[in-house]
Amino acid sequence: MNSTGSNVTKGPLVLWLLIITVGVGWLLSARGIGAEINWIWTLGLGVVGILTFVISGGLDKWSIIVGPFFLASSVLSILRQTGKLPFDTEVPVLVIFVGVLLLIAQTSLIPPPQWFQPLDAKKPGDR
Repeated sequence: MNSTGSNVTKGPLVLWLLIITVGVGWLLSARGIGAEINWIWTLGLGVVGILTFVISGGLDKWSIIVGPFFLASSVLSILRQTGKLPFDTEVPVLVIFVGVLLLIAQTSLIPPPQWFQPLDAKKPGDR
């Protein structure tokens, strides 16, 4: 068993979801649905955002920044590609959003990632 309590690794899950995303994006583009939208890119951003929570095992100081950032990037990408949001607005909104996420991650309510070990932490067996 691995540290998450499951005997299945998350590597294959990530690969499967990315392959499905590429296929869906390709199909949407081929069928002309939202023809002006690069679906592979946009869906890829969204899947990376979702996979961030899956891989990290939930909500922590890392996933609270990376996951929502990629999800917001996906939504804003759709708005930009459909002409509803100019590029010179999209980027500053993302910069502000990542700043807010960094601020939220600093609260004590959000736990550190399971893989994080502070440098000053004592190792087992140390006195």
